[in-house]
Amino acid sequence: MSSVIDLNAEVFSQSESTGLKKRLMVLTYGLISYVVGCVGLFWLILGFGGLAPVGLSNSQTESFAGTLFINIGLITLFGLQHSLMARARFKQWLTRYIPQAAERSTFMLMSGVVSITAVVFWQAMPGTVWSVENSAAQIILWTVYALAWSYLLLATFVTNHFELMGLRQVYLYFRQRPYTKLPFTNKLMYRYSRHPMMLGILVGMWSVPVMGMAHMTMAILFSLYVFIGIFFEERDLIAGFGDQYRRYKKQIATFIPGVY
Repeated sequence: MSSVIDLNAEVFSQSESTGLKKRLMVLTYGLISYVVGCVGLFWLILGFGGLAPVGLSNSQTESFAGTLFINIGLITLFGLQHSLMARARFKQWLTRYIPQAAERSTFMLMSGVVSITAVVFWQAMPGTVWSVENSAAQIILWTVYALAWSYLLLATFVTNHFELMGLRQVYLYFRQRPYTKLPFTNKLMYRYSRHPMMLGILVGMWSVPVMGMAHMTMAILFSLYVFIGIFFEERDLIAGFGDQYRRYKKQIATFIPGVY
């Protein structure tokens, strides 16, 4: 009898060890994905301001048509990844192969990968659209640039930065705690704007003292992505929150009250 008990205890111990290793792997995966995602995001942000190098690849085409084709392709890849991986059907398919807790982390990882790919392979384009020489105007533009991106970052914490970036999910999985869906948020800037993160992106992209043709192309393409992304995001929010979000949509502006 004691040998049976010892055998069961050994099997249980091995099972616990395997479970801990799996949870630790998922947690580590989530942390790595967070870092990669943040590197991609901040590289894009700094790249928009000319504060980080863009177009590091030696594969630069001399044809304007080729340059435009590659740049449009890179932003399309970015948009497809963000839109496709945010859809419920894709999430259901993905979680057949990975733990549910790692789904958002996988989104973050791929987001970082496509962002880094975009900035590395971005094609240079000759020409300057505008260049602000006045010192006071430069200070104003850099201030708006910094405030816009800070506004975006703050908005992620108002909703729940750790949930948005996949860290909360892997932490709960590691601690063997059940995942609970967060309630609908309409605090702080969300009381006046439905999409403050997107507003931060739009303002930050365009508030620069020097706007080259490559930057202009990137800003136009990302602006198009923002409005397309909002359409699909609001469709998902209505599916998730129903009439609560429909009422919110009627009451709150997309970006700025009284403007849009």
